[in-house]
Amino acid sequence: MANLTKLEFVALDISGKNYLSWVLDAEIHLDAMGLGDTIKEKNKASNQENAKAMLVMRHHLDEALKIEYLSIKDPLVLWKNLKEMYDHLKVVLHPKARHEWIHLRLQDFKSVMKYNSAMFIITSMLILCRETISDSDMLEKTFSTFHASNVLLQQQYREKGFTKYRDLIAHLLVAEQNNDLLMKKHENRPTSATPLPEVNEVYAHYSRRGKGKKKDESQEVLEARGSENKCYRCGRSGHWARTRRMARHLVELYRHQ
Repeated sequence: MANLTKLEFVALDISGKNYLSWVLDAEIHLDAMGLGDTIKEKNKASNQENAKAMLVMRHHLDEALKIEYLSIKDPLVLWKNLKEMYDHLKVVLHPKARHEWIHLRLQDFKSVMKYNSAMFIITSMLILCRETISDSDMLEKTFSTFHASNVLLQQQYREKGFTKYRDLIAHLLVAEQNNDLLMKKHENRPTSATPLPEVNEVYAHYSRRGKGKKKDESQEVLEARGSENKCYRCGRSGHWARTRRMARHLVELYRHQ
């Protein structure tokens, strides 16, 4: 038999807040162990099967509940007592779950994943309260609560003819992911924006600017003066005497011509 020191599912809280989910877990676990008949009316379970079922059920009870039902050894009796104590919670939880279902809208959620999570929390509670929620119910709930700006998209998804809610959600998740990717690209480079120049292009641009750099005022003044005055060596204008490289005797010969 399985090691009972480890809980197979969450123990029943004394407040009964998790009674509905505990009942479902207990039924599934007992069935998996071949002990499902021990909690049914007019069963023919053996003493050994009843003992095993009691061990499983008591192991998943709050300590205070174990003490309260310490004298009970029949799993069916324990099952009925717990139902009498906590089954009334359906009267409280069912209207709340029904209200949440009525007001559940896809357009109220920031992501498909969050909507899907809320959907399953609500439908699980309704199912525990013995209300049947089908795939068609979940599909219609989703289609009918698209945002008004996405009416065309809603029609396109309807036309795909989904029969399983999970298939619709899978398509919506992929579409949402692709849309987020497109939005990120748009934010990095908005429409009509010029792409950032390459490093080589920037370098070439500034190199060209360096070559055509405007001369400062002092340099322009010197060149102007050089063009107006005559060289004292050769008598010609347009340069300074210090820039003249002609031999002196040739200069003298030129000046006396």
